[in-house]
Amino acid sequence: MPGADDGEIRSLVTSMTTNEKVALVSGQGLWRTAAIERLGIDSILMTDGTYGVRYSTTQIDAGTGDEESLAAFLDLINQQADDKGGMFGTTRPATCFPNGNLVGCSWDVDLLYRMGVALALECRSLGIHLLLGPGINTRRTPLAGRAYEYYSEDPVINGDLAAALISGLQDNGIGASLKHFACNNSEIERTTTSSDVDERALREIYLAGFERAILKSPPWTVMSAYNPVNGVQASENQWLLKHILRDEWGYDGLVLSDWHAIKDRPASLEAGTDLDMPESKPRKARLLLAIEDGKVADDILDRACERVIELARRCHANKMPAAPVDLDHHHALAQQIAAESIVLLRNEQQTLPLDAAAISEILVVGDGALVPTIQGSGSATTNPYRVDSPFTRIAARAGEHLKVRHVPFPTAGRAPTENETRAVVDAATTADAIIVFTENEKSRNGEGNDRDTLKLAAGHDRLIRSLAGAGRKVIVVLTMPDAVEMSWLDATQAVLACFYPGQGGGEAIARVLFGEQNPCGKLTTTMPVRIEEIPGWHTYPGENGRHVYSEGIFVGYRFYDLKAVTPLFAFGHGLSYTTFSYESMVLDRQEIGPSMGCAASVTIRNIGTVAGKEIVQLYVRPVKPGLRRPIRELKVFAKVELQPGEAKVVTLTLSARDFQYFDTARGTWVLDAEAFIIEAAASSRDIRLESRLACRSERFPPAALSALSPPALVFANELAIPALTELLARKLRISGEEAIAILEKLNGSFLGFYDTLSWYVGDAINEADITALFDTLNRRTERISA
Repeated sequence: MPGADDGEIRSLVTSMTTNEKVALVSGQGLWRTAAIERLGIDSILMTDGTYGVRYSTTQIDAGTGDEESLAAFLDLINQQADDKGGMFGTTRPATCFPNGNLVGCSWDVDLLYRMGVALALECRSLGIHLLLGPGINTRRTPLAGRAYEYYSEDPVINGDLAAALISGLQDNGIGASLKHFACNNSEIERTTTSSDVDERALREIYLAGFERAILKSPPWTVMSAYNPVNGVQASENQWLLKHILRDEWGYDGLVLSDWHAIKDRPASLEAGTDLDMPESKPRKARLLLAIEDGKVADDILDRACERVIELARRCHANKMPAAPVDLDHHHALAQQIAAESIVLLRNEQQTLPLDAAAISEILVVGDGALVPTIQGSGSATTNPYRVDSPFTRIAARAGEHLKVRHVPFPTAGRAPTENETRAVVDAATTADAIIVFTENEKSRNGEGNDRDTLKLAAGHDRLIRSLAGAGRKVIVVLTMPDAVEMSWLDATQAVLACFYPGQGGGEAIARVLFGEQNPCGKLTTTMPVRIEEIPGWHTYPGENGRHVYSEGIFVGYRFYDLKAVTPLFAFGHGLSYTTFSYESMVLDRQEIGPSMGCAASVTIRNIGTVAGKEIVQLYVRPVKPGLRRPIRELKVFAKVELQPGEAKVVTLTLSARDFQYFDTARGTWVLDAEAFIIEAAASSRDIRLESRLACRSERFPPAALSALSPPALVFANELAIPALTELLARKLRISGEEAIAILEKLNGSFLGFYDTLSWYVGDAINEADITALFDTLNRRTERISA
């Protein structure tokens, strides 16, 4: 019954039995909502993931009982991406797009929208209504097991890219599920360890990306996280789900749990988790018992039922005809996205691009060049329709005068022998360029595990140093979930960061190596020199069930700026085969005030010889802010394509919120600074242009006064000195000048105002007089502020 109004849905819920209501808010099996045939309430089908559609034939087509469902779920979570066993054998082929860790480096909302469209088409062909993504948790540590699914350490990128993907999905009839709300930043004891985060960091960093995405493109659902937040399970957290998500942000879609995340179903329902996934007979029984005991309010249960029905109606009302999907076309899109996201970290003496006509031999090293790691491990893992072999795609560029050879070198499972290392060095003797495919050490990697090292696979560091030490021209191609240590960096000529590039990664790498694609990706996280430099390292991963986010608001590049630490590679870093000149920046105003925004017009020119794309990053640097703030913060960005010699003016708009911070004492966002420096940059450490913007701060009512307030706080209230002068003059029978002289003596005291005053006037003025005066001042201040 698509199009039914709210009244009809409420009538449906009223006619449901309690058992039907419990079934409706509890899911059916692993991947469906419950259907109630007698009332015409249809089921919907959902599945993972964030970068590809995972359709399990055994879990979806055949259906399973409770015991089999749990076993299948646990097998899925524990499956390794490079394990070609059970999961891929029972999962339909689909396009494995670049993972979040690489696609985030595109900084390209149009590409993310196109990716969303493609995912929607594949969902429609499989009868899926809701895709469980995108995931946008902040990458606060590169060790996090699910870092590969997420875009960035910065909420601006997280929010904008997520909104684009959501729009691509939902414009084409498939619902999105924005996840994991919130602070799902570690896989260690992930359902029990509390993410303890101060409110300001929550507001400015960890919730901001969700808020931004919901504002730009509201998802049909939001998924709560496994972990507790400040001691309360995310799925049962009323502050998160009611106060923030519903009341402040006005979100009116459905909230569902992560799979088996709910520990107390009645509490989660009370907090605002509408749908418990997947179906669990024990949780349904506990909810039914709580309802019968009167511990769950009828209106709360009914509203959750209404939202489930609303979602089902929306999914079926927006359902578009299923059509055969051109997976070859989607593969080409996956190749393009990867090619535009790969980051050129280093390129000495213009080693890249390779000129097939100018060199005679290339040596490709590493098992990863033949069988690449294209994705991370866990619930998002996709069965790729096809996979491009990097070596095959590189060899395809060989011609009559160019020879491409491969030598094996293990990427996982065992440490290579010295003989294997020597064999590679010997094989490189005649090569003009050596391309080394290397990966991170895979111990404890993927969903359910955090990495415990940033090192490469065993023997790879030694191999790279050996090749460089022998005078070879070394090009390193990195596959990794997040940052890795690079002790050999200065000895290499070029380095590509490919993260997890998806099924088209092999072709994308070849295009970049040979200059068919001018690299235009830029890092969306900061890469540390060594593991100990990770922000919050000293409190990671927590203890006694608590993980304190000790860096507060200073996440990622904000921490490195604050501590004046030089990272291995800065946030926003990425090289090109051309050069861009930032020529001028003009602001549309010279002063910012409350509720005001600002537009910056940046002129940028391609002064190189080939076409390319530059990512213009606009940072805001506060001058003398009211509270301590990061030195600079990304607020907006744009990707611009330029032909050789071409210049364009890029206009970037800053909102009023972009100049504010969250003041926990006032419980609101405030504007308070002397000025702001607007910076146009190529990275957080490569500032090209800047302009000063004066600030007219908000006026805030002074703090309430009491007899215990220190003199400095009292004198900060402009009403206080005239009133105190009159009181002293009257009570002490002295002149106004004499009264002011007494007040001046109080300056600098850390004691309470009355205690300090009594040293000079004794009992001539009693504490009740001061209290009465301050009460009057407080009331006057409140009236003026109102």
